[in-house]
Amino acid sequence: MAKRLLVAIALWALGGPAGLHHLYLGRDNHALLWMLTLGGFGVGWLWELWLLPGWVAQANSTPEAHREEPPPLSPVRFLGQVFVGIYFGLVALVSLSALHGFYLVLLPLAVGLGVHLVSEVGEQSSDLQGTLTAAFATAPIFYGRSVAILPISLTTSVLAQRHRRYKSRRGTGENLSARLYRLGLAYLAFSGPLAYSAFCNTAATANYVASTIGATLDWLSIFPSLSSVLESMLLLPYNAWKTLGFGHSYFQEWEKMFAFVQSFQTERQQMAYKILGLQSDATLDEINKSYRELVKRWHPDHNRHRAAEAERHFIELQAAYELLTQMRKQKPA
Repeated sequence: MAKRLLVAIALWALGGPAGLHHLYLGRDNHALLWMLTLGGFGVGWLWELWLLPGWVAQANSTPEAHREEPPPLSPVRFLGQVFVGIYFGLVALVSLSALHGFYLVLLPLAVGLGVHLVSEVGEQSSDLQGTLTAAFATAPIFYGRSVAILPISLTTSVLAQRHRRYKSRRGTGENLSARLYRLGLAYLAFSGPLAYSAFCNTAATANYVASTIGATLDWLSIFPSLSSVLESMLLLPYNAWKTLGFGHSYFQEWEKMFAFVQSFQTERQQMAYKILGLQSDATLDEINKSYRELVKRWHPDHNRHRAAEAERHFIELQAAYELLTQMRKQKPA
């Protein structure tokens, strides 16, 4: 059945952030991406109005023969892969980090699938096996660190771009109900663990998100311009709403929320001192000394009779030491 531009525009206006117009045009991967990111965090949805005529014409055109040459390199797609990979990694950190083997299996799997989803948008595709291989190969290098999502996302995005190719445009023969069933399962797999985690422990969820974003921005501090760009993008919805002037009381609630999340960072620092057995006024030399002694005591190779407990303490020590040393380096002399 021929697709109509007016119908596509109406669906874009009514359910664009949920990807209804992409579903109508047979762009299921793009629809799923929009469902999971609310229309590319709003920015992608607004931009798409100018692209709808071309997509409608493409949906009504005769399928072309498979093209062997790779598609041109797209910086926009590459950035989308990186940021969606980070986004999927954050969701996994919030909802699945308590599971055994998270940093070696679940985190690289989540980031790799996020990158691959962007690779499958439109006429392009990529090698899923190569993308996941890159993710799993990078994960052990940053084992136990939440900031691992950034290098994993960058590595998998580079590999996905190297293996980019055109899809063969053939009809799938699936009816709408089957397509909706697949999309529903994918959406449930993404949102189910996150909703459960948020429902069970809202405060801990906010703390983990804030600390993870903070760790990522701290790691990016060696690249000041990139750090400021990422921070601006994370605060884009708030700044845009404030620029439009929608009520002072509304912004007071936002500021209270940011202050509430910031208080968790202080608690996290206090917990780090407690893990290392130090007072909050400990010097950098005392931090280094305590860390070395405790690492020797709890190294998994020296505690094979209680490997699970040793691994947990070892990861806690690494995270506490990293937080306190970064804090001391950033503190003015």
